[in-house]
Amino acid sequence: MQKIVVKSPTRVDLAGGTLDLWPLYLFINGASTVNVAIDVYTTVELTPHEDGSIVLEASDLKLRKAYTDLMDALADTDPKMILLQTQLRYWKPKKGFTLKTSSDSPVGGGLGGSSSLTIGLMKAFAQFCEKPFKDAHHLAQVAHNIEAEILNTPTGTQDYYPAASGGLNILHYDYDGIKQEVLNVTNTPLSEKFMLVYTGRAHHSGLNNFEVMKDSVAKDPTTIQALKDLKVIAIETEHAVRAEKWNEIGSLFRREFEARVRLAPEFSSPEIHRLQELSLQNGAEAVKICGAGGGGCVLVWCPPEKKQGVASACQKAGFQVMDAKPVNPL
Repeated sequence: MQKIVVKSPTRVDLAGGTLDLWPLYLFINGASTVNVAIDVYTTVELTPHEDGSIVLEASDLKLRKAYTDLMDALADTDPKMILLQTQLRYWKPKKGFTLKTSSDSPVGGGLGGSSSLTIGLMKAFAQFCEKPFKDAHHLAQVAHNIEAEILNTPTGTQDYYPAASGGLNILHYDYDGIKQEVLNVTNTPLSEKFMLVYTGRAHHSGLNNFEVMKDSVAKDPTTIQALKDLKVIAIETEHAVRAEKWNEIGSLFRREFEARVRLAPEFSSPEIHRLQELSLQNGAEAVKICGAGGGGCVLVWCPPEKKQGVASACQKAGFQVMDAKPVNPL
């Protein structure tokens, strides 16, 4: 078997983030999310061995480990190895290999980088172990369970779908599970008005999501109302995308920002507020917090003719304007 290489996109969530956590969407009678895959990739390279030895290399962690066999790898107590060890326990590969992982996403970027890497690992091992998944839903379900075990906190599912399928993803959550529709991004303002900026501060999605979950279970009225408002905004965003009413997206992003901060003030940060202020002052229409916020990346929705001015202002303030754009279905 030859070397297996899997590149998986990360994503920017456009609407409905947090609602994909089970059972939050059941508390508000179902929900939708809208997200788009972007060309900020995670990469997995798996090279088979003739023997049972295993070599693991994670460039982001500047980590390289060599083991005599599977049992030796699983016995390692280094906490940095938990992601790969959980995959090894699931797959139980019968042959050895060298596994190299890398990511274009900044650590804590809020772009679903860990979920993208999880999907890449699972696609690579599915080929290596000759155990294919039935469909994107099966792949996402297993990935979700694996990451929940690793993080030991509630996790959503929307991040796995763009990593698995690419494109503009519309996901519906209800009693029957998750329904996915994947759309093209060609000839849409998604590419024209899309600007991704890194705040320089890593986010912590698990902490923010856990607080929302606790308040929702306690039936806190402010939290429940904010979730309902996010649901409505996600539905309107889906309708705007389907009807190609892109002129409505800026207003929806502004409403989403307000509702998300009302859901939990920790979703924002001084860096995000400063970035929002700078962007709007220089001609942007709106900013969209990526992922669970508190730092990480922010999507700036900006007319093409204003991009240079906004980018310059952001860079002068110490923010990193990333070279990123949406990608079509894989």
